[in-house]
Amino acid sequence: MADGFSGPALTALEAHEAVALLKKGEVSPSELLDAAFARIAAVDPQVNAIPTLCEERAREAARSVEGKRRENGDAPGWLAGLPIGIKDLMPVKGVRTTFGTLGLKDFVPAESDPLVEKLEARGAIVVGKTNTPEMGAGGNTFNAIFGRTRNPWDLRKSAGGSSGGAAASLATGEVWLSHGSDLGGSLRTPAAYCGIVGLRPTPGRAGGAGPANAFQTESVQGPMARTVMDTALFLDAMAGFDPRQPLSLDAPAEPFQEAVRRASPKVRIAYAPDLGGFSPVEGEIEAVMRRALEVAQGNGATVEEACPQLPGLHETYVTLRAMNWAAGAGRHPEAVQRHYKSTLAENIDLGRHLAAEQIYDAQRNRSLLYANMQFFLERYDVLACAVVGLEPTLAEVEYPTSVAGAPMADYMGWLRFAFLATTTALPALSLPVGFTESGMPVGMQLIGPPRGEAKVLAVAKALEDVVGFRGRTPIDPRRR
Repeated sequence: MADGFSGPALTALEAHEAVALLKKGEVSPSELLDAAFARIAAVDPQVNAIPTLCEERAREAARSVEGKRRENGDAPGWLAGLPIGIKDLMPVKGVRTTFGTLGLKDFVPAESDPLVEKLEARGAIVVGKTNTPEMGAGGNTFNAIFGRTRNPWDLRKSAGGSSGGAAASLATGEVWLSHGSDLGGSLRTPAAYCGIVGLRPTPGRAGGAGPANAFQTESVQGPMARTVMDTALFLDAMAGFDPRQPLSLDAPAEPFQEAVRRASPKVRIAYAPDLGGFSPVEGEIEAVMRRALEVAQGNGATVEEACPQLPGLHETYVTLRAMNWAAGAGRHPEAVQRHYKSTLAENIDLGRHLAAEQIYDAQRNRSLLYANMQFFLERYDVLACAVVGLEPTLAEVEYPTSVAGAPMADYMGWLRFAFLATTTALPALSLPVGFTESGMPVGMQLIGPPRGEAKVLAVAKALEDVVGFRGRTPIDPRRR
């Protein structure tokens, strides 16, 4: 248990530990719900991580879990009655789902997303919806309905976004697992800023996009947790083909948790702290990552400074992102869109005015970038780089305008480290590896080979075992 943690002892358990107790009958889903709701009541007024709760629905689900045990009890992704959070971009039947925008503030979906259905069938109990910026746009979690989510390590600062509520809920021990999504680092950035683990998987590995945009690959769902093993457990619960989601993948023959159990310290890591000059990184952030890799080397890892060629990455990602927004949030009724913040409206407008040649170039260039990465990762297990190049800013600052002295051209400029994995459809994980001098967590990004979640998780576990961060969460919210 982390120093200074005042929550119920059950909430400090790692998710796989809690699931083991549930499976043995040594703790009940209702007891875990009691602990989770007590912790939420104690700390959420400070961090604003889970603004929408569904306690009555959760209690009813707890009563029905026992009947599902016979069908799922031996499945690697069976969660056995574990409470989880769902991001407020994903429909949950009967639960207010706002997407963080005033035009949908009273929306209550009649059906859940297929991924929620899968998780609930596998023993997850949804306790509530985690906070997100409007439509998930931006690296700082705030909206006009629920306000700002704050970083539990320093309540003055941003928790990152757009899965900021999910990350803060994990760091404070409100839940054991929390769902996130990622287009431009929306899962990875808050994981880095809140000192937890977040995995952006291969498109289709953890469900798919919504039914109106089912064939897009840029925005994906993914697991967030406090440890690598818990992240693997959650991914096992999410994995599997669903005919309603055309890009969804079959679950692997071997559970992701098994890859974590077999993790070896003898990993091969390519280190490119600024991705070959693609994005600036503050010296303090780079120093924390380098120290972590030096420790890994002392324990058997091979680390080489190397970076693949990434021609046209910025232009390619920006085009793909704009297409995504124009085809998604840009198709909502005017009654919804008129509330959009300026940065979201600008991204949608960019997508609407793309020239055909820009779209053709982006599709061709992402193929080249993928080929470069695929070839490069034949020599290494992962490519390691920053998640973001600076520690969190104050929560009231929507986005930083400079990093390491370099000006950022727009609100996505400081998130450039997220572009590579999104563009090339490769799995990428944010792993906490240390702290800045001011006491803020630092995450390192591990980008793996095609459909290589198992390899990424195994490398992350090898690093987690030596950097000494595990056990630092959950924490009580800190005022500085």
